[in-house]
Amino acid sequence: MTVVIDRTMPTPPPPGEGSGPVSAAAKARAKGFTLGLYKPRTPIYPKLVHGQWRRIKWVLLILMLAIYYVTPWIRWERPGVLPDQAVLVDFAGGRFYFFGIQLWPQEVYFITGLLVISALGLFLVTALFGRLWCGYACPQTVWTDLFIYVERAFEGDRNARMKLDADPWSFNKAWRKIGKHAVWLGIGFGTGGAWIFYFHDAPNLLADFWVGQAPATAYIFCALLTVTTYAFAGHMREQVCTYLCPWPRIQGAMLDQHSLQVTYRRDRGETRGPHKKGATWEGRGDCIDCNACVVVCPAGIDIRDGSQLECINCGLCIDACDEIMEKIDRPKGLIAYDTDAAVAAREVGRPPIYRLLRPRTAYYAVALSLVSALMIWGLTHRSALDVHVLRDRNPMFVRLRDGAIRDGYTLKIANRGFEARDVQVTFTGPPGAKLRTPGAKAAGDTLSVRVEANEVRAVRVFVTVPAAAIDAPNMPAAFAVRAGDEVKTVETNFLSGAANAP
Repeated sequence: MTVVIDRTMPTPPPPGEGSGPVSAAAKARAKGFTLGLYKPRTPIYPKLVHGQWRRIKWVLLILMLAIYYVTPWIRWERPGVLPDQAVLVDFAGGRFYFFGIQLWPQEVYFITGLLVISALGLFLVTALFGRLWCGYACPQTVWTDLFIYVERAFEGDRNARMKLDADPWSFNKAWRKIGKHAVWLGIGFGTGGAWIFYFHDAPNLLADFWVGQAPATAYIFCALLTVTTYAFAGHMREQVCTYLCPWPRIQGAMLDQHSLQVTYRRDRGETRGPHKKGATWEGRGDCIDCNACVVVCPAGIDIRDGSQLECINCGLCIDACDEIMEKIDRPKGLIAYDTDAAVAAREVGRPPIYRLLRPRTAYYAVALSLVSALMIWGLTHRSALDVHVLRDRNPMFVRLRDGAIRDGYTLKIANRGFEARDVQVTFTGPPGAKLRTPGAKAAGDTLSVRVEANEVRAVRVFVTVPAAAIDAPNMPAAFAVRAGDEVKTVETNFLSGAANAP
């Protein structure tokens, strides 16, 4: 691409001179600033706030961290040598265990279905209530909240942290900074350590990890998760949400004027400005321009500027504003979960209308219900028995001395259950067919095979058909494998070369 720079155009006047809009770049140059490709992070010091939404965030933070750290240690008894870990991704064994569910690599479509359900659920929640996932359940938000809590424990609240950063280095500053970063690294190490337990038996891996006998991948991924957790939650924070995560940009396609989001109700707040005690509220709004909503925001934005990409809808500005409204004896809810349509309606004197059921929410709900129903049906009707048949290709058939034809097959019988099963194998097709395994002395109509739990057994089978029963070079046939009331039938063919017979 060729870029043409027209140097004959007049240079825009500095801000404040001339007329017309001035670009942000021109303003920055006028102030002596240079613009790079990446804006360095400006430290944000969110103030601690108390209230309903902060309490909800604490409850969810504790709950989700508990689930993450405790789940690998939940035991689930399984027979034989099968792992007794409730949730385990066993790459070595090619299995995924989730309590009573066991998935094989061939059943990856269940994982795909789960991802589709998660995506549709996220779309539906976003269309209805904005970025609730980002504000309350996203791992980046959860761990950032935890890191900020540790930061406050060592350095104090907003003003104390700002003062500490501005002060010269001293013993007091050093031990607080070192202690904070040490705990951050400890949390990061715990995060990486918990993650690797999902891929190996947790008690055994814990014992092997500290003596250097764990798999190399365990150390690699533990270190990787430690570093990324420390960097993302401790240093990058809101930059991950703004620059690295694609969801803030995707969410624009999910939202509309009827989506509930954290909203500054400008119909009630404007005109804003300072307010003296005892002064009348006539002719002005309830916002006293105290900036309480700004100083508690973990993204450092002003919600009064409207919906913004950086806003994660955490609701902390609601708690901060409600505290101020109580102090000045005004109704709560100047900042609340509301819709743009409702605010616009109140501004022109109409009652607000809230529409949860809209074409897009109906589509997401229907699609989510259909995929969920399909997944439930697939899991409840999932067969523990699976059979594949491979016919020999070299030789394709063998003509015996009495004129009979023998074909060779390999049956792969998978037992996806937790108990060993005895299966009966029969063959349908040319009449008079007899089945025999290599080494067996006699052939019969049925073969009995035992398949251990969670195993695939390959069975070599010879099928012999009398010459009198052969009337075509290629005859349709099928193997039927029965285990109790469950029957699996796999179609194949029986080659005889009858057309080439002398």
